[in-house]
Amino acid sequence: MHSIQKFIEDNEVKVKKYTIKGKVLIAETDHGCYVFKDKTRNFKDNKDIYDYLDSRSFNYYPKILSDNKEFVQTEYIPDKNYSKDQKIQDIMELVSLLHSKTTHYKEIDLDDYKRIYEDIKNNVSYLTSYYNDYMNIIDSHVIMSPSEYLLARNISIIFEMLYFCDQEIDKWYDLIKGQRKVRQTIIHNNLRLEHFRRNTKSYLISWDKARIDIPVFDIYKFYRRYSLNYDFSYLLKKYEKNYPLQDNEKLLLFTLISLPKKLEFSNNEYKNSVLFAGEIDYLYKTYDLVLPQYHKKTKKENTHK
Repeated sequence: MHSIQKFIEDNEVKVKKYTIKGKVLIAETDHGCYVFKDKTRNFKDNKDIYDYLDSRSFNYYPKILSDNKEFVQTEYIPDKNYSKDQKIQDIMELVSLLHSKTTHYKEIDLDDYKRIYEDIKNNVSYLTSYYNDYMNIIDSHVIMSPSEYLLARNISIIFEMLYFCDQEIDKWYDLIKGQRKVRQTIIHNNLRLEHFRRNTKSYLISWDKARIDIPVFDIYKFYRRYSLNYDFSYLLKKYEKNYPLQDNEKLLLFTLISLPKKLEFSNNEYKNSVLFAGEIDYLYKTYDLVLPQYHKKTKKENTHK
């Protein structure tokens, strides 16, 4: 913080107002509004990411005005006030553009994909045992609590999704093993409504977690955050209009979003019920999203026989 204030003083900039928002400092000055990120607070240095974005003509991020060992200064992007429904559509469209512009192919390192495969297989096995044990405990109770009853009544969707993930990740791994190259992109890796700005054009901010990886990781995390509030069937179509997912990517995406969370009982029955209801609603909504995709695929395969 001291180095930022010294930088401002050395440049003879008059600050009207300082605002601390999360880990960033916003300085409102007589020359405009700026954002400062203190690198000494574990901010990732993403100069290589920004350079790559520039090389691919993706300039939908705040302009970097100063960058040294201690801090990064960027322009401040004010946000227009408009509906969240429209904003989430705009995010999906911008992310599809990001993935499209930064796509490249690399020789496959099967060990990387084997780790993904084994992590999901182990997670499915663990969760299957975990929920079987929980159901045995619940069944031993003379009277179920509301959250126990909620889980017991809907346990079939959890086991169905676990079985689905177990089958689909096998298909994905068999498919990926037969490929020589895989598609990678820059992923933002922290997509949130508050990390999107719409002004003269669209912007994504907060690139500190960005990396080069499989594009579906952006969609998966975004889906986990917002799936209960928005129509992701429509949003996924909007994304694929600009950036169609390959078969292996879609298999992995559907597996990731279908994997249930580990639900744990606490001493607060109200919190248990809210948590369980939210996850069960999520699984049913995901089931409704994924199932039509497989009916469409089956119909297409039958047409070509």
